[in-house]
Amino acid sequence: MTELSREQKNTIIAKNIAMNLEPNSYINLGVGLPTEVAYYIKPEQNIILHAENGLIGTAGDVKKGETFDPDVISSSGFPTTYKEGASFFDSALSFGIIRGGHLSATVLGTMEVDQHGNIANYTIPGKLVVGMGGAMDLCVGARNVIIATTHTNKERPKILKECRIPLTAKNVATQIVTEKAIFDVKGTYLLLTHYNPIFDIEDIINEVEADVKVADDLKQMITE
Repeated sequence: MTELSREQKNTIIAKNIAMNLEPNSYINLGVGLPTEVAYYIKPEQNIILHAENGLIGTAGDVKKGETFDPDVISSSGFPTTYKEGASFFDSALSFGIIRGGHLSATVLGTMEVDQHGNIANYTIPGKLVVGMGGAMDLCVGARNVIIATTHTNKERPKILKECRIPLTAKNVATQIVTEKAIFDVKGTYLLLTHYNPIFDIEDIINEVEADVKVADDLKQMITE
């Protein structure tokens, strides 16, 4: 069985999300893995990134060794970079952008997601976690909700028929991107549209609990 490092998984997921983002659009990147999408967006895509803590025009969190302004952070709480022309504002305006339907998409991580588009990414009963943040608003405010997640967690499926832990939002996920596959959420099943060719398609499907159909024009993911 092919084994990928955490870094390799994150890179594959982030690259494939970046490639498929709608050009000339406003996109929100959530906490954690989704912030890495910023590193692979190409200038010609003309995508403007939004951070719910009050910034439009972010260019990704600061990488190790880079100089940074400690007063400028992303929604992840880490020092971040920004492009010329970026705008800073308060949380009220930032959430007005989200709730007003001005975001083409948000990219969010999750603990669980299911074939109905339900997302559970803010709490695990009995465990101390960061909390809701802007996820609830982003799930219902963005026109598309892209889930960035590893295919499994300690060999247990993260993509389910029905989420088991408390939901962040219902019936909102439009796409799920893992290191092994890209699924479109169809409401009662998932449509496998892209796969990582280093993995067997049957194994990819067997590692999720959701009902899966394979697209007639199934394509390969970016893996390098």
